[in-house]
Amino acid sequence: MESSAARRIILASTSPRRRELLSSLHIPFEVVPSHADELTPEDWSPEIIVTELAKRKADAVYRSLNPQDRQGVIVGSDTVVVRDHVVLGKPKDKQEAASMISSLQGRSHQVYTGVACIDSLTGETRVDYRMTVVTMKALTEEQIEAYAASGEGLDKAGAYGIQGLGSTIVTGIEGCYFNVVGLPLSLLAEMLASFGIAVF
Repeated sequence: MESSAARRIILASTSPRRRELLSSLHIPFEVVPSHADELTPEDWSPEIIVTELAKRKADAVYRSLNPQDRQGVIVGSDTVVVRDHVVLGKPKDKQEAASMISSLQGRSHQVYTGVACIDSLTGETRVDYRMTVVTMKALTEEQIEAYAASGEGLDKAGAYGIQGLGSTIVTGIEGCYFNVVGLPLSLLAEMLASFGIAVF
């Protein structure tokens, strides 16, 4: 088994939130955009969506690497929000963001994040996911419009960011907080350990 020092992490994502979370583990990594196809059939379950897209992202980067660059573990991740069995992705504009927040306020929903790790030398792949229940407080129409107008949720599944202004409209979570942000660190650490990369 290789030492952690001999390996590197390749994050198949341009998400600033995932970069920040991965940085907190103090493991050297680089970012390589995946440009993977993110279209999925409408009948796929949330678990299948996030694990398949996480795997696609990691695999796209794996296939793009030159042989001499294959010295690490590629990490792909994908997050969706689910309300009443309906999957909510990123809103296309502020109007759709307001509609999403309106549908989530005053109740609970689920956040699923899939993680895929591919050994860039062997192609060995591990894929898993986590689910967290999030409860959002009841909001007035003015509050909904104001939050949507902030633009914070435009690049986020479910149209809100729990680590930003969205923290003021979430009243509780059951499960991993970092899963809601976009990268369940406890799960990732377990997966990296299976490839010989120890967080500590």
